[in-house]
Amino acid sequence: MNFDQIFTDLKNKIYKPIYFLSGEEPYFIDLLTKYINDNVLTEAEKSFNQTILYGKDTEIHTVINSAKRFPMMANHQVIIVKEAQNIKNIEELIHYANAPLKSTLLVINYKYKTLDKRKKLYKVINEVGVLFESKKLYDNEVPGWVNGYLKSKNKTIDPGAGMLLNEYLGNDLSKIANELDKLIITLPDGEHNINTNHIERNIGISKDYNNFELHKALTQKNVLKANRIVNYFSQNPKNNPFTLTISTLYHFYSKVLAYHFLKNKNDRRNVAATLKVNPYFIGDYEKAAKQYNPKKTVEIISMLREYDLKSKGFNNVSTSQGELLKELVYRILH
Repeated sequence: MNFDQIFTDLKNKIYKPIYFLSGEEPYFIDLLTKYINDNVLTEAEKSFNQTILYGKDTEIHTVINSAKRFPMMANHQVIIVKEAQNIKNIEELIHYANAPLKSTLLVINYKYKTLDKRKKLYKVINEVGVLFESKKLYDNEVPGWVNGYLKSKNKTIDPGAGMLLNEYLGNDLSKIANELDKLIITLPDGEHNINTNHIERNIGISKDYNNFELHKALTQKNVLKANRIVNYFSQNPKNNPFTLTISTLYHFYSKVLAYHFLKNKNDRRNVAATLKVNPYFIGDYEKAAKQYNPKKTVEIISMLREYDLKSKGFNNVSTSQGELLKELVYRILH
């Protein structure tokens, strides 16, 4: 089952005896767990019927014994097992899964791991309960998720502002959701759209000196602007790590190279889908492709690998990362 199906069932009070929530993305696991924690039982019922266990301090037989209890003065009991990935012999849960109590909601948080699909436990839980794998979103999927998150709160965000958040927070949905909630609170009455000015004022990300603006400067071959950004990065290395800049440049020029070899560049939807970018940014890749032919683009990608190695000490004894970045940008532009 996917997240939306599970969440809809929970809202409609359609409960399953076992919820095995696993995977690399903790955000969705935490969201489902919180909803069950907050909504299945009333506050009065929770005193006797809600138990939270932690994998580091719990053995599997304790989980099974807790799940086998019947609720007191309530229709259900809720057992939440956090950090369940630390429980040894999790496969022994099969002894309970074969005949779970319908009055128990056993919630297993199995973060950063997944259950082996070849094991009998996987098959049994899939039949009687809910198996959910929470996967990390790819970077190109994050803007869409941000738009959906804000839409649920009757808010919107400019594409450039969304790119800034994605660039500096990556695909950590918990961090992104936290920052978006802060931004929503700070929006003036009557405003519903988040832009780069809001992000600069409230999160501390510069709208003028960031990797996204560096890409623009390189695309336009704006030497002055590119040097200003590079100098700013050199003076603020903690907020602008060299590895992040190299990574974003690599992804940018890789897409520029892919753009060169697209057969149909007139269908913007197809271009966006192939490059896995927001259609709003297609113009940037068009401009970059005009400035950098395929041969030069390949050279730049090779340079990025070279300077990534230099930043890690290969063929470089004393040059700082700031100086390496200045040298790299000079070579890209000239």
